[in-house]
Amino acid sequence: MRRSHSEVYHTRPKRYIHNIQIKEKLPHALVSGGVSNISFSFRGNNAVREAMHSAFLYHAIRAGMDMGIVNAGQLQIYDEIPANLKTTVEDVLFNRSTDATDRLVELAEGFKSRKRKKKKDLAWRKQAAAQRLKHALIEGIMDFIEEDTEEVRQQCRQPIEVIEGPLMDGMNTVGDFFGAGKMFLPQVVKSARVMKKAVAYLTPFIEASKGAGSQSRGRLLLATVKGDVHDIGKNIVGVVLGCNNYDIIDLGVMVTSTSILETARREQVDLIGLSGLITPSLDEMVHVAQEMEREGMEIPLLIGGATTSKTHTAVKIASCYSCSTVHVLDASRSVGVVGKLLSSEEKQVFADQIRQEYAGLKDTWQHRQSERRLISLEAARANRLPVDWDSYTPPAPNQPGIKIFDTYNLSQLVDYIDWSPFFKTWELTGKYPQILDDPVVGAEAGQLFADANHLLDRIMADDLLTARAVIGIFPANSVGDDIEIYPSSSPLTVHHLRQQMSKAVGRYNFCLADFVAPKETGIKDHLGAFAVTTGIGVEALARRFEQDHDDYQSIMVKALADRLVEALAEQMHQRVRQQFWGYASSEAFTNDDLIAEAYVGIRPAPGYPACPDHTEKRILFDLLQVEDQIGVELTENFAMTPAASISGWYFSHPDTRYFGLGRIGSDQVADYAQRKGISIDEAKRWLRPSIVDDSE
Repeated sequence: MRRSHSEVYHTRPKRYIHNIQIKEKLPHALVSGGVSNISFSFRGNNAVREAMHSAFLYHAIRAGMDMGIVNAGQLQIYDEIPANLKTTVEDVLFNRSTDATDRLVELAEGFKSRKRKKKKDLAWRKQAAAQRLKHALIEGIMDFIEEDTEEVRQQCRQPIEVIEGPLMDGMNTVGDFFGAGKMFLPQVVKSARVMKKAVAYLTPFIEASKGAGSQSRGRLLLATVKGDVHDIGKNIVGVVLGCNNYDIIDLGVMVTSTSILETARREQVDLIGLSGLITPSLDEMVHVAQEMEREGMEIPLLIGGATTSKTHTAVKIASCYSCSTVHVLDASRSVGVVGKLLSSEEKQVFADQIRQEYAGLKDTWQHRQSERRLISLEAARANRLPVDWDSYTPPAPNQPGIKIFDTYNLSQLVDYIDWSPFFKTWELTGKYPQILDDPVVGAEAGQLFADANHLLDRIMADDLLTARAVIGIFPANSVGDDIEIYPSSSPLTVHHLRQQMSKAVGRYNFCLADFVAPKETGIKDHLGAFAVTTGIGVEALARRFEQDHDDYQSIMVKALADRLVEALAEQMHQRVRQQFWGYASSEAFTNDDLIAEAYVGIRPAPGYPACPDHTEKRILFDLLQVEDQIGVELTENFAMTPAASISGWYFSHPDTRYFGLGRIGSDQVADYAQRKGISIDEAKRWLRPSIVDDSE
């Protein structure tokens, strides 16, 4: 039977308080615990959270608790907790009635709205309409935007003056604050939301008056390249640039070079921005640059995305295109770069600076290439990890074969979320939870965290996203650098690569196949596989927000889906170790331990450092029948869609570790091509970022 998310969390305090009776048996032991864990299901409702923390501490301290981990700012004086709330909270903590959880959930709504009304400051509403509009933009306040916009419109001769006046004044202030580090990305995106809402309201009036739009600073085309489905970073850049009065044409994801170039010519854009996450996107960006050069285009090219770098841009992309080609690390730098590229006064000087800098990067890269010390593939194989298979018995799985999870309860994943990358997505630097107390970004991080949890609660309560998973554990053995898998049908071969860097004595050249018993030993080993997603429903929900001109929530839902799928992958791996495979049934780790990968075994994903060939996903997907079982598909460049999806392998050997392949030589490329039954050119296409002597 499926339990509600509140029920899941509210059964824990009772057990915890009960367990504090350990003091009676171990009087010298000290007891501590994470108090805030009990109230996770009420994220965003500080009144209820504070009451739960205070009540728990009041009773737990008296039962012998020595230390509690809790946000000191989320505590209330026990005697000042409203009587009805205190009684209901304590009914939950002590499990005094069967309907305690339901009563608390119902009661919480009243305290939630009460808290919100209490904290709202409307003093700014006394200002003139134009000032109110500017204030709303800077503060990201949506509540009165249409009525204030209408009031200012009535005061103007033309509706366009509302945009050119207070709205642009507000956005200019936002841009200045952002550039000076006085505002952070989440605030900027909220400001953009207000701006879009106001412009949407004014558009019919502007069209009716047949007036021209406000003067744009430039027309920009953004696209995630062919075969890639990731767009959070691109969308953030688009919002930030839009806030700085650039017209944005966003072509979305999986956009072909033909579509990019045709749209650029038709719309007469001033700049093209390309984004991508997976390594095949690097080649696709090179292809777009080559096509722009072939057609004689003279439009600056902006490069961004997780797998991109300034060096790759300098070496591979800029060398293919005569016009300015610039790598942008994040949204905060995009405004300055675009401004210089399109400025009549600065563009030539900036272009010369970039060209000189990138020429230096290319020279440095080529010098390092010549100095890289690789050993032969034969020597690397001779220096493989020595595993004593004679004294090791691989663990047999408790539940071999395939298991499908058609609908996975999202509430079970909340405790497994690693929040630190979430803040990084929004360009807030710091580790969770310490970032919430950071003297610079702490306040904004706290608001962002509250907004995220509010949306997360809504997603779980209304089942707005669907999580699915499929796993499998199969007999397997290594054959050289490959792994043979033996499902009930015909055997499948997973191909792997070996480190070829010269290593110091006592250090080994790893390959993932080293961690599976060789076929010639006669030992029966196993390999696991998985594919998980929390992305079903993401695009539809994001579109709903976008249709309401709410980029903030659109980006938020995608960022949350990314965190949830990582949490699902983490929890599923834990269940495999403890339950389905069962080789670590007694492990007991905190979420911090899981994030730090303190467990036995690994779950490497095709396309990442230890196994960089994305095409191996096809074998994994065929093995688990991923498309049919959970609805996740592969693009032509082997990106997974929905984007919030993860797939990979499970290894159980205690010596397994994560590692990066590093660079490989032409001898291994040829060997790998032969093993896979593909041409060397095809192998180079997919392995190019790893090939040391690739001169193409």
